Amino acid sequence: MTVLVEHFTSDSRIEEKKMKDERDDEVLWDGGLVVSKSKEADGFDAPDINFLGHSFRDYENGASERQKGVEEFYRMQHIHQTYDFVKEMRKEYGKLNKMDMSIWECCELLNNVVDDSDPDLDEPQIQHLLQTAEAIRTDYPKEDWLHLTALIHDLGKVLLLPEFGGLPQWAVVGDTFPVGCAFDSANIHHKYFKENPDNSNPKYNTKNGVYSEGCGLDNVLMSWGHDDYMYLVAKENGTTLPHAGLFIIRYHSFYPLHKAGTYTHLMSEEDREDLKWLLVFNKYDLYSKSKVQVDVEQVKPYYISLINKYFPAKLKW
Repeated sequence: MTVLVEHFTSDSRIEEKKMKDERDDEVLWDGGLVVSKSKEADGFDAPDINFLGHSFRDYENGASERQKGVEEFYRMQHIHQTYDFVKEMRKEYGKLNKMDMSIWECCELLNNVVDDSDPDLDEPQIQHLLQTAEAIRTDYPKEDWLHLTALIHDLGKVLLLPEFGGLPQWAVVGDTFPVGCAFDSANIHHKYFKENPDNSNPKYNTKNGVYSEGCGLDNVLMSWGHDDYMYLVAKENGTTLPHAGLFIIRYHSFYPLHKAGTYTHLMSEEDREDLKWLLVFNKYDLYSKSKVQVDVEQVKPYYISLINKYFPAKLKW
């Protein structure tokens, strides 16, 4: 398979930068996390444009009909994702009473899903999962938990299907953000939050809102969607994936955090450690999207072996 990524340099762990001449290429987030300004600084030379001919995560290209649809998606999401809505969804879908099936069966079911919020992809989701997983597998061959995390990170998008309630796109996909506190301006199309009821509620519209500084993201409600749903499915079905794997699943769409460095005041020390792996994962999740398809049958045996290692045969969804 050919994917549009370059190799990380790794000895199966995340290596911190030690060369003095790289310091000029670092930026300090408000939460004290140091990250690279450029993709090249950590050895990752990603493409500048996606296969559609636009910049990755370009939400301002009004000439594209797809871009217009993406903006309308975010308008709906920002209006309707409230604290009370998220609590209601977690209560309903936390019952895990929609279906019993294996991880691989869910991967195949995802063939029926296309994410309308993604300006970089119009392929069935199964290809995105395998492209991401195979790219990581090439560069991190010993981290099998990370390969599997990549394979399953978007499985929660089955929420779009009738069998799972057929939720609207704005309740399943797109960037995620905390609810119960102020909507940071780093959120894509932030202007549409003005119509969200929580935006004018003094209980929810301050920096901390209902939370306390350093409370930890485990204690923060995120906008409802496939990330949080798959996190609940994995956790409640007793996965043996490491905590960093669950962190990636739940926060991989939390772009205001891992791209803009906002909301770090809510993080715990454990969150900061797990974020290092999420920053690794995110580059593959974003830049491995391609029209070059993976041979599913060829790689299936490997991923079945990982599923059997980290999950029960059947899961409740």
